[in-house]
Amino acid sequence: MHDQSTQQARVPEAPAREARSGGVSRRTLLGTAGATGLVLGAAGGAVGHAAAPAPATPLTSVGSSRAMFHVKHQPGITEDLQACGHLIAFDLTAGAGRKEAQALLRRWSATAERLMAGEPAPHDDTDVSRDAGPSSLTVTFGFGNSFFTRTGLEKQRPTALDPLPDFSSDHLDKARSDGDLWVQIGANDALVAFHALRAIQKDAGAAARVRWQMNGFNRAPGATARPMTARNLMGQIDGTGNPKPTDAAFDKQIFVPASGEPAWMANGSYAVVRRIRMLLDDWEKLSVSAQEQVIGRRKADGAPLTGGHETSAMELEKTDAKGDYVIALNAHARITRPDKNGGAAMLRRPFSYHDGIDADGVPDAGLLFVCWQADPLRGFVPVQRKLDRGDALSRFIRHESSALFAVPGGAGKGEYVGQRLLEG
Repeated sequence: MHDQSTQQARVPEAPAREARSGGVSRRTLLGTAGATGLVLGAAGGAVGHAAAPAPATPLTSVGSSRAMFHVKHQPGITEDLQACGHLIAFDLTAGAGRKEAQALLRRWSATAERLMAGEPAPHDDTDVSRDAGPSSLTVTFGFGNSFFTRTGLEKQRPTALDPLPDFSSDHLDKARSDGDLWVQIGANDALVAFHALRAIQKDAGAAARVRWQMNGFNRAPGATARPMTARNLMGQIDGTGNPKPTDAAFDKQIFVPASGEPAWMANGSYAVVRRIRMLLDDWEKLSVSAQEQVIGRRKADGAPLTGGHETSAMELEKTDAKGDYVIALNAHARITRPDKNGGAAMLRRPFSYHDGIDADGVPDAGLLFVCWQADPLRGFVPVQRKLDRGDALSRFIRHESSALFAVPGGAGKGEYVGQRLLEG
């Protein structure tokens, strides 16, 4: 859990789509209160008279928000945090190779394009999201290290996809780590997200089987009076220092350049995925003041303990009356600063998760950590090594699964994701 935040990005409103029968726009089914996303109820006719039909109104802003599929960088990287998410890894089945992978990515891309536009799946649609708009749905595809061996494309495997080093704090479940293929699904409506998940699973057919799946959530759009950095399940504002697209070095830090190697990764990125369990029973025994000392920030507003507001610079040399650093040397926020890690930067875009209660009554909850960078050896790895050596937060979290995926650039019109790799 690194101290970086996601940037805000507006997406254009989706065009209306038609219902499958009767030619009536699905968007006539919902009302709007404008940018707030609140739905206004429409009363029927006066008492004693036949009820008149409510006038047709467009979807709320949440339902109509649309991310585009054919873009320079795949969707699901720079968009706002979404309310619902699914992370799912697949392994190619025995006998499936490059030819089957080509057909699979072609199917997946066609399905993702339609669903992100708010349209039904190309075939055998389940009707789960029949009444909804796109709801900011994004579907993102990546390749794991083992994919290149399975498809005979070892020479095209990027060196940046070399396995991550071992960290002393890891307690990894191999069955929930790695994978040949990875799909990230996010949306601002749970049914829209599940609809996409089910379509992707069905499209896998005989070519690939599910290796692992994780489900997450974030605060819903409009739940706060103003846009805010997300909070995690520890109650902390989580992600204040994320790089922003307006930063001069953003593209260099997050995306593989168009002239980069290998050529098929042009405009792509690398995703590190970690399931980080939070030991909430232990964390919640701490006073708020003690929690703030662990993080190095105020819990209420995310401001550094040295004062100011959330985005104020930390005064790392500031001491208290006893001569101790106000922000402790092992505070999480101090350790994760890019200027304390050789400029290492990554774009965090996580989901929280809660998978029930263990037999001993302990909640299985935490963070589905997803971070993006042009090179994980210069982004994630140096920061995690530093955390591994003495982060005050480490006694309250446990890394339980890990994966690294190469996520190619967006597909051009008429292309499928990964085409330049699979047909190059």
